[in-house]
Amino acid sequence: MGSAPSDVATLTPVKLLVAGGFGVGKTTLVGAISEVRPLYTEESLSTASAAVDDLKGIGGKTTTTVAMDFGRITISTRLVLYLFGTPGQERFWFMWDELAYGALGAVVLADTRRLTDCFPSVDYFERRNLPFVVAINCFDNAPRHRPADVRVALDLDQRVPVLLCDARQRDSARQVLVTLVSHILSERAGRGRPAAGPAAAEPVPAAGAQSELSGS
Repeated sequence: MGSAPSDVATLTPVKLLVAGGFGVGKTTLVGAISEVRPLYTEESLSTASAAVDDLKGIGGKTTTTVAMDFGRITISTRLVLYLFGTPGQERFWFMWDELAYGALGAVVLADTRRLTDCFPSVDYFERRNLPFVVAINCFDNAPRHRPADVRVALDLDQRVPVLLCDARQRDSARQVLVTLVSHILSERAGRGRPAAGPAAAEPVPAAGAQSELSGS
């Protein structure tokens, strides 16, 4: 009985989360970077939700994610990223544990017009020791702040990367993921064990993973 060729590469799936407050751009970022048609679970905002969905600063928003967003990026014959966007409103937070199952890291999107909205995401990942980066989505009408100032405002650990981004632009979204993958590898090396998460996951290929992502 013949055996499989020894040079066949094993495709390593890596699950990442995209989190943040309501209307921060999670769906937009997943759609900008995904190589496949993204899966969206958006519904129109209704009169019934007006009392619970705070639209201050994002008055033009007409839809909301009620379950998750999903996208995929194949980096190489060895590495593929699966992106899961979390719902932002508090009434949907009960789904976060399911979405986070097996994830190796997360992007927390921040909006400087509503910076406090990303605190729940930051707290969630800090409590679970899940590596994350904070990406400040630069909306056209949002005040501009230096990443260092946002770090102080969110009381982040110095190891947590903070960077500016435009969730609409593929190159910008890719740089956020490059930063996250690099941070995951750094955290795993520093702890001497796999990144935190309730489920075992295939390891991120350390050699060349960041360079492959940068060149995708």
